[in-house]
Amino acid sequence: MAADGKPKRVGLIGCGWYGKADLFRLIQVSPVEVVSLCDVDKRMLAAAADMTATRQASKKRPRTYSDYREMLKERDLDLVLIATPDHWHALPMIAAVQAGCDLYLQKPISVDIVEGQAMLAAARKYKRVVQVGTQRRSTPHLAEAKERILGEGKLGKVALVEIYCYYHMRAKGNPPDTAPPDYLDWEMWTGPAPMRPYNELAHPGRWRAFNEYGNGIVGDMCIHMLDMVRWMLNLGWPQRISSTGGILVEKNTKANIPDTQTAEFDFGEVKVVWQHRTWGHPPDPKYPWGATFYGDKGTLKASVMSYDFTPMEKGGQAIHKDVTYELEQFPEDKTEERLERHVAPAIRYHMKDLLAAVEKRSRPVADIEQGYISTASCILANLSLQLGRSLTWDVAKGRVAGDDEANRLLRRPYRKPWVHPEPGKV
Repeated sequence: MAADGKPKRVGLIGCGWYGKADLFRLIQVSPVEVVSLCDVDKRMLAAAADMTATRQASKKRPRTYSDYREMLKERDLDLVLIATPDHWHALPMIAAVQAGCDLYLQKPISVDIVEGQAMLAAARKYKRVVQVGTQRRSTPHLAEAKERILGEGKLGKVALVEIYCYYHMRAKGNPPDTAPPDYLDWEMWTGPAPMRPYNELAHPGRWRAFNEYGNGIVGDMCIHMLDMVRWMLNLGWPQRISSTGGILVEKNTKANIPDTQTAEFDFGEVKVVWQHRTWGHPPDPKYPWGATFYGDKGTLKASVMSYDFTPMEKGGQAIHKDVTYELEQFPEDKTEERLERHVAPAIRYHMKDLLAAVEKRSRPVADIEQGYISTASCILANLSLQLGRSLTWDVAKGRVAGDDEANRLLRRPYRKPWVHPEPGKV
């Protein structure tokens, strides 16, 4: 509820797959009123408005906007959800906190590091609560593993964690560039990113195939697992980041992100090593995307679907736990199109945590600062790959130590008329 006892007024920017998944989980856990939706795709926007009217208690159809600035100009929202492509996170987020809104912001928070610094500065300046969509921190079986396996010391000393994704998720198609469909504002969709010809790979949904709009599979999948490991082990910033890889196998496609990449995040006494391949078999078919914690007393494998603890000592008790489903409590989960049913409970808990933080004016479990650290670490891995050398991060200065070339890459060029946000000017 808002401070006046009325339902919180909610707006959504980005009405595609995960925007709706996030919004409908919020509706499930709180008597909010969704009053505004924004998207540059008219068909997607209209469909989301119709669906929202059937899902919320009032049955009212939200107002619709094609420009987030017009939506925020109303200044009548308590909470805004942002689920746009990554290159469109920073400007709407900063505008939303300036308009007095608390936020649920999809990960990764930004496409470059200076954007993230400006977003964190804006959240703190305007005293807004911002929850980042790294919902592993609110996944029931993973919270149990953090408490039961790590918290009780069952792993002993952990010095190495492997994180990985072996999904064949990189776009393999090679469709021709075409004129954009008449229901899509391609100019606005592109926004501050470099202008490319419209291609059906980019919209809807497969824009992560292009470095112009995101940070590839590291920006999409590594951030979840790196953030989970940081949360489970109470880690801050990595001291050094290095990465190698490239397009080594899947060369006959328009996609320009690596199909193979390894990155090491050096936290001192703990090394976290990422690997992705968009080809070949995973080493363990039960854990195609996850983390393996190696301790001197045992090993923990953790993913969105389960966790498995295997003790070192003979006769020790192995522990297995599967994902929690809530299909009986929330039967609409059974029929919602494209919903990741195993993730729905985690999103609900993440929304509850956000709402509790809003009421207390406190930091949520995936506070914007944690999202900034995990996002920036992944971006630094990509910069290491690009530059061909390891990078040392200076936390106090928010820069790469002793590397002017790397520091010039902390800020991507913005396409005019859009202006890149700066930490001191929000």
